[in-house]
Parts: sequence; structure tokens; C-alpha cells
Amino acid sequence: MPVEGGSSSGSASAARHPKQKRKAHSLSIRRTNSTEERPPGIQRGDMLEGQDSKLPLSLRNNLLDLFGQIEREFENLYIENIELRREIDSLNERLTGDGQTIEGGDPTKGALKTKASHSTSQLSQKLKTTYKASTSKIVSSFKATTGSRALCQLLKEYVGHRDGIWDLSVTRTQPVVLGTASADHSALLWSIETGKCLLRYAGHAGSVNSIKFHPTEQMALTASGDQTAHIWRYMVQLPAPQPPPDVSAPCDDDQDSSDREEGEVDGEGPSEVPTVRVATATLKSHQGVVIAADWLVGGRQVVTASWDRAANLYEVETSELVHALTGHDQELTHCCTHPTQRLVVTSSRDTTFRLWDFRDPSIHSVNVFQGHTDTVTSAVFTVGDNVVSGSDDRTVKVWDLKNMRSPIATIRTDSAVNRISVSANQRIIALPHDNRQVRLFDMSGVRLARLPRSNRMGHRRMVCCTAWNEENQSCNLFTCGFDRQAIGWNINIPALLQEK
Repeated sequence: MPVEGGSSSGSASAARHPKQKRKAHSLSIRRTNSTEERPPGIQRGDMLEGQDSKLPLSLRNNLLDLFGQIEREFENLYIENIELRREIDSLNERLTGDGQTIEGGDPTKGALKTKASHSTSQLSQKLKTTYKASTSKIVSSFKATTGSRALCQLLKEYVGHRDGIWDLSVTRTQPVVLGTASADHSALLWSIETGKCLLRYAGHAGSVNSIKFHPTEQMALTASGDQTAHIWRYMVQLPAPQPPPDVSAPCDDDQDSSDREEGEVDGEGPSEVPTVRVATATLKSHQGVVIAADWLVGGRQVVTASWDRAANLYEVETSELVHALTGHDQELTHCCTHPTQRLVVTSSRDTTFRLWDFRDPSIHSVNVFQGHTDTVTSAVFTVGDNVVSGSDDRTVKVWDLKNMRSPIATIRTDSAVNRISVSANQRIIALPHDNRQVRLFDMSGVRLARLPRSNRMGHRRMVCCTAWNEENQSCNLFTCGFDRQAIGWNINIPALLQEK
């Protein structure tokens, strides 16, 4: 979670201490399970040189990685099944012993023997189900690893921040650019096609926790750990498109961006681009970190969410506070506005999210929803009448605005979910996870794909946020993480829906 003040990775990580502990534990397990036995000092490429094959070395390395993953998954499954068998054998021995005692004792206790036999049958059936589910999981994982490359292709990497990136957004007006908000106290604007940094905003004195663009004008809204939200104007000129890189050429840039030195950035870093340092308007009413902000429909008002447990509604023209939205019991984590109606949804660490209705100027109603068991990290509107909420309880739930007593779909995952997004046209949900994965689901909860991740592509630390861009008859998904980079992906929607 973004923090107030300091810019170092360590200070920005501190506020997410519980998540980082879970992640560190997971990484420790992964390293333990993935250790490969090979002679010391000999690399995989050296082992392959002596083998007769016409495949390129890079492709053979990739195949070895894939099959290595399969082998490790089967190995873990095998160990788990051995433990299950031992437990079942122990239970069977116990039940058999009970049956012998009952059989030789009072005949009126025969019902207990029948019950014991029924329990054994149930346990056997449960084991069969476990085997089947585990096998299906392995097959599904392998299909996702190989097939997702055709469905989701890497478009561009955006590297230049000096600390983790908490949020990103795409402009809704021309020229279309990508904006990123980082713990390094800055927000950057990028050319989507070339990956070049076009502008830097340096007006905040704390971590920049979110960025959103005005629906019709060239203005940006940023929220910060300095307890303020800023509205600022930008003017950018897109560079000429560059020819596509030669993908067959060997790649030497395998350096993990999470391991770069604090001051090390690419050639198009923020020090070489125009910088805006003064905000058009500063919103100052909060008493804690401002974690998120968004424009209401029309762009005349904005809403901010803070760790002071309140959300504030402001007039853009005067910067005046219109309403203080109170009621959450703990810190807020996110806020989102409806694309066509005066509705606001706020998320909180109190395991709830609240729907605020400003459609009637005389009545400001609020509804509280308690569908999660842990922090609600984000809740967003879709173009239709739905709200999608994500949580640290590893679930994502889809709600109908017309009847929000219970979710219409529940997605269960294996890792905490961060700031989600839903594509406007196809209504595909993109889930960023603490475990570095990004998964795509439809509104009914059916899994569509997983973004590819390897030692050469994908995020190397937790993924914080996702954002869609469906302009120019193409569908792009953007992701950002605490590895200090944002990544653009081209999503093949027809193929994705066909796979479904």
C-alpha cells in the first residue's frame, strides 16, 4: 500500500508489511521447490550445446523451463498424494478397529458400523475428487502457459520510475497516452506505441498513489501520500512510430528491473523530459494519506479516498469541499465513479464497500455491502449495471446494481487481488495479484486466460493495478507493479472468446 512521505522502496513497502510477509514466504517455498540439480558452475545452455538438435537454443531453453514447471508441479502433487494416502490408511485402520470391536460387542450398536463404513466411502470419494481436481489443475496450468502467448502478446515495457508503481490509467481524449503513479513522488506520461516518457509531474511531496484523466480535457488528477490530491494540465506531442523490433535477434537485456540500482533508469528517463511542478488546483481537506481519486461524470467534480476513513467530494472549479463521505470503520483503499451516472463506490480495510448515490441533489443515499472477509482492495463499475469488487480474501465478486443482496458471480483465486479493471466493450475482468500473476475472467466468473510470465517477460514483483484501452479497433491491457515498470499487452479478444 502506498505510504506517506519517503521515496525509497523500503519505506514504500513498509505499509504493505502483511502482504510482503506472505509474499516472502511464498517466494521461499517457490525457491525450495524449483531448485534444479545440475553440476555446479554448469549452466543450462552449456548442457544443451552437446545435444544434437536443430531448435534454436533460446527456444530449447524455453521448452526446458516449461517442462521443468510441469515436473515440479507433478512432484508436489505426488508428495501431497503420499501424505493423503498415509492419512487415509491411518483412518482406515482406526475405522477397521472400531468395526471389529462393535461386531463383537452389543448387536444394538450395528448402526455405528454402518456409519463407519459410510464415512470410509465418503473419504474414498473425496480422495478421487482430489486426484481429479489436481490433475485438471496441472493440465489447465500447462494449457494457460502455452496458449496464453498467442492470446496475450507483449506490446511494450515502460521503464523509468525509481520506485514501485501503484496505479496507471489511459487518457480518454486525444492524444492517447499512458499515465503511471509511483512511490517515487512522481507521475509519468508515456507514448503507448514507442514506450517513450513524454512528461513528468513532480508537484507532490509524497508517494503518488493514483492517477486518473479528465473525460474531455487534457487534465490529470493524482492522489498522494502528502495528504493532498492535485489537478494539473498537460500538453504532450507523440513521437513518430518506430519500426517493430526484430524479435528473432538475441536479447541481452535480461536484467531484472527489480534489481536495478536506485538511481539507474533508461535513457528516456524522467530527468530528460519536460516536467510540470505546479498544480492547477490542490485539494487539501484530508487528515491522512490520499489513496485514490476519480472524476465524476462530466468532470466538474472529483472524489478522493483517504486513510482518514473518509471520502471527499470537491468542486473542480473552486476546489471547495462539497461533501465529506463518512461511515467506514477503517482506512479507505480505493474509490471509483460510474461512467454515465453520479454514483461513487468506496472500498475499505473494514471488509466492506459502499455505494454513494448523488443522482438526486436533495438525497445522498448510501448502501453498505459486506460480501468479503478481508480488506476490499478495489470496487469498480462496469458500463452496464454491475459492480466488481476484489479483496485480500482472494476472491472477486460481481454484483448487480439492481439487486445487490448477494453477488451474481464469485471468482476464487490463489492470491490476494489488487486494483482490478473491467474492459468497456467486452466486459473482461483483469485481476492483478500479489503473486505476480495477471488473470482474465468474464463477468460470469469463467477464466479466459493468464498473462504470460517468464524470466524475460511479465512482472517480477507483485502486480498493483490493471487498465484497459480499447481504442483504434484494438484491445490493449496495461499492468504495473512494484518492480518499477508498467507493461502493455495486446489482447486477442476474438481468440480469447473462442477459447471460452
